[in-house]
Amino acid sequence: MSANPSPSPAQVLVVDDEPDLRDLYELTLTREGYHVDAAANLAEAWLCLKEKRFDAVITDMRLPDGLGMDLLTGMQAQQRAERCIVMTAYGSAENAVEALKAGAFDYLTKPVDLKQFRTVVASAIQDTGQIYKSGRGTPGPAKAASALDRPDSEPASLRRMVGDSEPMRLVKQRIVKVARSMAPVLVRGESGTGKELVARAIHACSHRADAPFVAVNCGAIPENLLEAEFFGAKKGSYTGATQDRDGYFQAARKGTLFLDEIGDLPLAMQSKLLRAIQERSVRSLGSTQEDAVDVRIVSATHKDLAADVAAGRFRQDLFFRLNVIEIAVPPLRERRSDLPALCEALLAKIAQESDMPVPALSSALLAQLASHPLSGNVRELENLLHRAVALSDGSELHVDFVPGQPSQPSNGPPAVTGDLQSYLDQQEREVLVKTLTETGFNRTAAAARLGLNLRQIRYRIARLNITTPFGDDAHDDTP
Repeated sequence: MSANPSPSPAQVLVVDDEPDLRDLYELTLTREGYHVDAAANLAEAWLCLKEKRFDAVITDMRLPDGLGMDLLTGMQAQQRAERCIVMTAYGSAENAVEALKAGAFDYLTKPVDLKQFRTVVASAIQDTGQIYKSGRGTPGPAKAASALDRPDSEPASLRRMVGDSEPMRLVKQRIVKVARSMAPVLVRGESGTGKELVARAIHACSHRADAPFVAVNCGAIPENLLEAEFFGAKKGSYTGATQDRDGYFQAARKGTLFLDEIGDLPLAMQSKLLRAIQERSVRSLGSTQEDAVDVRIVSATHKDLAADVAAGRFRQDLFFRLNVIEIAVPPLRERRSDLPALCEALLAKIAQESDMPVPALSSALLAQLASHPLSGNVRELENLLHRAVALSDGSELHVDFVPGQPSQPSNGPPAVTGDLQSYLDQQEREVLVKTLTETGFNRTAAAARLGLNLRQIRYRIARLNITTPFGDDAHDDTP
């Protein structure tokens, strides 16, 4: 029996007018097992591209007869599948951002770090290989749209984004398109619109899908812990550091780092984050050396970051780095046609969590919800449906609000009687009791619904002296 033929080596084109650098890149890639062609200018590069197909093209930004950007835009116009990596001079951040917006897979800063060079080229070749295997070629906007027209071909990550309205179709098309590169993405939208779902879909549609997806709520980390949480810490670097620990960047290596509520980062941390993104390396607390990290950055915010930049609350250079590609998630009021499908999906989710049959979605309930502003978007819709299911008497579902009533009262918070702490405890107790009742006093399920862990909800039950039907034996199993 004959052995299977070994796969042919990946084809790489290097375009650089400096002979020594060209030889260095060629030698480095040849040692990695690639077949390398070299060109000294744009004219030679186009001749190479005319003769054969490559897996990756690496080009310097400045060439004797033009710009590497011209090569990139020309390849885009021809809808070639090769992934293009652009090399820019150190400090030319504007060139790098411009290249990424024009469709470059990634960029490298001169003088090039050879370890980083090998990593970026390997990622580009892996991505191109997946495209050829799938027979997709270069999925331009038209091809992306046609793929989404076939529900059976839509990735599972996109199917979780419920809705076929035009605004949602545009979001899904953009996700498919931007997933192909390493360009940072800024997901913008109101609270409750599903920004993390978009970030997860970008990750799942990319060549990094099998690597970690690490989500970070930037507003939930105490300021004194930010550096250790993001970059890691060495044993003994601070009191209580009994062993080395990775930060978010290390945990997301070869995958995607999702920075939610990026606008909440303090200015000092913004500066450190910018350096980590630019240098693609981090230094753990207590370490004397930097570690290279290979991550795709996706960030999200409900704030107007441009206004925060103007007000001095957010660094302009970081904003430009993060906002290479922007995806705006539409609020629910701009896609009301998705409401029936959203309700059905959410009711199915609630039924699964509560181990009950899926409640019927009546036209009366749908009309009630449609008349409500739903300014809290999908998150508010889910809460209203949770409440409707919990208060149901077994027949039709009804929501407990007056149709047309604003989601957020405009006349300020309710008056506080007595001391503030007692008032807050009472409010917390009411929320906990209601949630525990709705989940059959399953503390794990109640904690998940409230965004707590099991230890936190046990502490609150004890502190607020809440009596459960099972006493200390209350069950904690997930439903």
